[in-house]
Amino acid sequence: MSKVIVHIDLNAFFARCEEIKDPSLENKPVAIGHDGRGGIVSTCSYKAREYGVSSAMPMFKAKQLCPNLIIKPVDFHFYQALSDKFISFIRKYTKLIEIASIDECFADFTDTIKGVKDVPAFFKQIQYGLYKETKLKCSIGVASTKFLAKMGSDYKKPMGLTIIRKSDISRILYPLSIDKMFGIGKKTAPRLKELGIQTIGDLAERLNNDDPILVAEFGKFYSVIKDWVNGKGSDEVSIEPWDPKSIGNSTTLKEDTNNRELIASTFRMLAKEVSERAVRENKLGPTVQIVVKESDFKVHNKSFTLENPTNNADIIFDVAMKLYEKNFSNLTIRLLGVTLQNLIDQKDVAIQMSLFDYQMHEEESATKLLINELNRKMKKKIFMRASEVEKK
Repeated sequence: MSKVIVHIDLNAFFARCEEIKDPSLENKPVAIGHDGRGGIVSTCSYKAREYGVSSAMPMFKAKQLCPNLIIKPVDFHFYQALSDKFISFIRKYTKLIEIASIDECFADFTDTIKGVKDVPAFFKQIQYGLYKETKLKCSIGVASTKFLAKMGSDYKKPMGLTIIRKSDISRILYPLSIDKMFGIGKKTAPRLKELGIQTIGDLAERLNNDDPILVAEFGKFYSVIKDWVNGKGSDEVSIEPWDPKSIGNSTTLKEDTNNRELIASTFRMLAKEVSERAVRENKLGPTVQIVVKESDFKVHNKSFTLENPTNNADIIFDVAMKLYEKNFSNLTIRLLGVTLQNLIDQKDVAIQMSLFDYQMHEEESATKLLINELNRKMKKKIFMRASEVEKK
């Protein structure tokens, strides 16, 4: 029996968070990002999209398209708090949840819907229940694989619900433009169009005939893509272990890019997410790993181990950016990920001094106390350590 895999995608999440914070922003063109030189649109409201504003667009261009655009800086802590509420709400229905990013998740509802007579009404109830409890809007895709569920959640926005059975693939998926297919990058779509592949249906037909041109185009991902368009593929929801040895998060960028400002802001967001989760779990980790996926699906990762374990967002971000700039700055990126590895409980971490260091520390502290006491009695700073005199 096929599984029931659900993909839940929060609609225009950052912009929606700002609307929840300030209801006067509803139905107005809002962009989230830095309003300055090199500023990039992180995401925007649906009203802003009517003007042609889109994610990953330079902010100056967004303002040209929409002169009355309202720009809000990223408020990560508020967004994370609402994201936590979102995941907590879904956990009322199933514990089998894979957090894909701050604004989306996969969930296995196979056991949950057993005995449910009206499946569409059940998921509509979840959709409106989430809105009632958090004011967040979401689109839901229901299918037997993660790919089909993801395509379902993208099919209708905002507040859409799409159920894709294998018998629905040719009707729902195949007429869609090839650039609407999840997994087909910004660079790959134009190349496929040059080959005469305009729709997902065109791609499916060529794949099912084992077109040698496409075998060369997709390489080792050929069989994965072929499975996807035929209703096969992964139905495994990756659940974090109760006591994780690593905490990570990744996100697929709205458009393939090599823009440093956008990549840096994405890494900062991911570092904060990882940090927040590590702090909640009282975990520290010495190793920071980044994952980079190119527009042609090639995946790379690099890691660096610190002298002392951390869960500090700034440190995680700094390491991630150094790894990126040293190894991947020349690549066009579609996905970024950050993971804090080799986790240990915070209570088990102790900064241990050597006996020599301890004695030096004690002697220095005693000297400081004596000097401070003498100066206090003299009511002016007369005494100081010899090392301070040398510096002056």
